[in-house]
Amino acid sequence: MPTFTREEIEHLGELAQIALTDEEITRLQGELNAVAEAIAQVQEVASENIAPTANPVPLEAYMRPDEPATPLTQDEALSGAAASEDGMFVAPQILGE
Repeated sequence: MPTFTREEIEHLGELAQIALTDEEITRLQGELNAVAEAIAQVQEVASENIAPTANPVPLEAYMRPDEPATPLTQDEALSGAAASEDGMFVAPQILGE
């Protein structure tokens, strides 16, 4: 069963550019080892007779027919605008000058 060493956790923190305290390293080591143990348990049960699946219920993507439609005119698009000017939406300035 793979276990994560303290050095590996420190290395992962360095790769992610995250400063980890000693307490965080100890906690993460326990959590990652628990995850690795759970994965190992699942792998023990897995067999060649069982097809891998991400969802027990088959999912089907619904795709609507791609039918061309008449787009809105500029006036129609601007008809619901709170404010417009020169054929464009007017919004409050948020970034300064």
